[in-house]
Amino acid sequence: MTSQAADGPDTAVASRRSKITPEREREFFDAVLEQIRECGYDSVTMEGVAASTRCSKSTLYRQWKNKPQFVAAALRARRSARFGGIDTGSLRGDLYEVARQASEGFAVEGRIYQALGQAVVQDEELRAALRHALVEPEIDALKAMLDRGVSRGEVPAGHPALEFVPAQIFGVLRARPVLDGQDADETYIIRFMEAVVFPTLGLT
Repeated sequence: MTSQAADGPDTAVASRRSKITPEREREFFDAVLEQIRECGYDSVTMEGVAASTRCSKSTLYRQWKNKPQFVAAALRARRSARFGGIDTGSLRGDLYEVARQASEGFAVEGRIYQALGQAVVQDEELRAALRHALVEPEIDALKAMLDRGVSRGEVPAGHPALEFVPAQIFGVLRARPVLDGQDADETYIIRFMEAVVFPTLGLT
């Protein structure tokens, strides 16, 4: 039995994949997400990304069989929790910091949401990757803030509004570009917190 036969096809695939460094992979992922933001999902092609990153099409196709898989991988690699490091010692303070950080970063991420458009509805893998990368980490962080607020006695345990606060915050971030044609900046988000979220939770 030859060495190749002993290793099997999976080993051969792994060997081909290992030729791309993490830095080069990040370059590919940044390129495809940037093109999605600038041109929209439908206009992005594997060929276009290959040209912009000066690699061959075959390099991308060896790693990811098609565009949806490529974009899903790029989204998963982007996973981060912007709100995860927030802990000011009070729920009100945490939510003010959420307003600041959301205004700094959500405009870019919101454009990814919008640019993926119908593709997310049609492709389950893309939809799951989007949730994994941009939604679930922030929802988990917001829930942790609310739990700490309950533990400190700032909000009663079992308050019926607790379940809906993450949806409220994500809703206003996504809705303002559609309703008003502009991103939700820090001033707008703080006004929303003070007019809607704080009174709903009974925060003074």
